[in-house]
Amino acid sequence: MKTRLPFLLLLSLALVVVLAACGGGGSGSVPNSAIATVDGTPVSKATFAGLMTVACARYKASGQACPKVGTTNYDQLRSQAVTFLVQEDELQQQAKKLGVSVTQQDVDKQIDTIVKTYYKGSKAKFLAALKKDDISLDELEQYNLRPNLLSQKLEAKVTSSVNVSQAAALKYYTQNKAAFKTPETREVRHILVKNKSLAENIETQLKNGASFAVLAKKYSKDPSSAAQGGKLCVAHGGASGACQQTVAPFDKAAFSLKTNQLGLVHSVYGWHVLQPVSAVHPAHAQTFKEVAPQIKANLSQQQKTLAWQNWLQKLAKDYKGKVSYQNGYQPTTTTAPPAQTVPTTTG
Repeated sequence: MKTRLPFLLLLSLALVVVLAACGGGGSGSVPNSAIATVDGTPVSKATFAGLMTVACARYKASGQACPKVGTTNYDQLRSQAVTFLVQEDELQQQAKKLGVSVTQQDVDKQIDTIVKTYYKGSKAKFLAALKKDDISLDELEQYNLRPNLLSQKLEAKVTSSVNVSQAAALKYYTQNKAAFKTPETREVRHILVKNKSLAENIETQLKNGASFAVLAKKYSKDPSSAAQGGKLCVAHGGASGACQQTVAPFDKAAFSLKTNQLGLVHSVYGWHVLQPVSAVHPAHAQTFKEVAPQIKANLSQQQKTLAWQNWLQKLAKDYKGKVSYQNGYQPTTTTAPPAQTVPTTTG
């Protein structure tokens, strides 16, 4: 039974690497009950303590001790937690202005997805994983699910106006036609062995009527194709979809042998008993009509990513001078450290 939380990535919102800073430089007073204020809104010490408790639980779940107060590792963890909470508060303030919110229904839907994806639909196994990692459902919601869902919803809102026109897609196609050329391809099957004598023996068996698929599964040292009876799609001059570009000797034989003709090929991997099983499919250039949906989708994603990054950078500038820190809580760096500084369980 899976009893870990492979989906849980604390302090790792997509925005933390993008936001170069989380404000700072504010001159406002910070209540004793808070670690910071964000444009006058306090970030409570209780919220910070809760996040640190969950972070320590993640350390323990991965077999490591939680960093001790006063150590460099603890200072880094504290800085990351403070940065995370301040940035989350900034996003919450902006979300209110944009009419974006995360409902309990959103959270419940996300939990259902997690249960189906990682725990085969068993809520009991999911709750057992939380218990084993010493994290409550409320903590999971507060420090992981709600921040990530809010980030996703804000990104969707900020980038909702992005639209790639047909003209823009056509311009990209015209400027990158070489990228839409499909090379020659051919279906073949092969059996890879270490020495020539065995390859010749297998070739003889095949000529006498033995099953290629049976011999491939029995002898081939190429497990991926052996499982498919030796079948492989090869591409000449570059990969194309599921068709692979192969080493020169194999490639030459694959495209020169007649269909169903057996041949022996020596490559850096060993000896191949090779047999093309289809005609050569000629190279061709994909038309704009064929690739327009793919181009528009790719350009749209690129533009949305850029729009989101620009919005986050503007957010950091807008909050410059509006964040004040309690003594002892000022982050040691203005950039968020890598997410892996807080241990996460991967399975």
